[in-house]
Amino acid sequence: MLHIYYGDMKEAVFNTAVYFKNDYEDAWITDPFTREMVKDVDHSVVLDSGVIDSPVLGKIPPERLSGGAKTLILVKFEPDVVFNASTCGDNCAKWLLKIAEHEDRTINLRHIMDFGDGEFTVHVLNNDQIVHSMRELLSIAGRIV
Repeated sequence: MLHIYYGDMKEAVFNTAVYFKNDYEDAWITDPFTREMVKDVDHSVVLDSGVIDSPVLGKIPPERLSGGAKTLILVKFEPDVVFNASTCGDNCAKWLLKIAEHEDRTINLRHIMDFGDGEFTVHVLNNDQIVHSMRELLSIAGRIV
């Protein structure tokens, strides 16, 4: 399940770009799940652990992925660390839900992310409520953020 804490969260990693640059592992980049995320979020193709083919930037190292892609990779592969997912755009929301389908993940958000029109399950830590739609999430998160 995806657990979200809205607002300042002291233990959350705020600068995900620096964390990623210093801690990512090559195997994370070539993982099939990562390849799929990077293709969807950045419209780029992972060629190998050190080279990604971006339609905008050309051949780039993993450190030059978007903030959203880097944060998603961290959320996927560092399950015990809470990351500020406000570096992610709404195009990352479905990936956060997919990552949390089989394992619990906690993220910090400082904005209201759009999780779409469908049903989902999210645990809002601020008030310990489970929500299943954007309408339910908005009624809670809108008062917090």
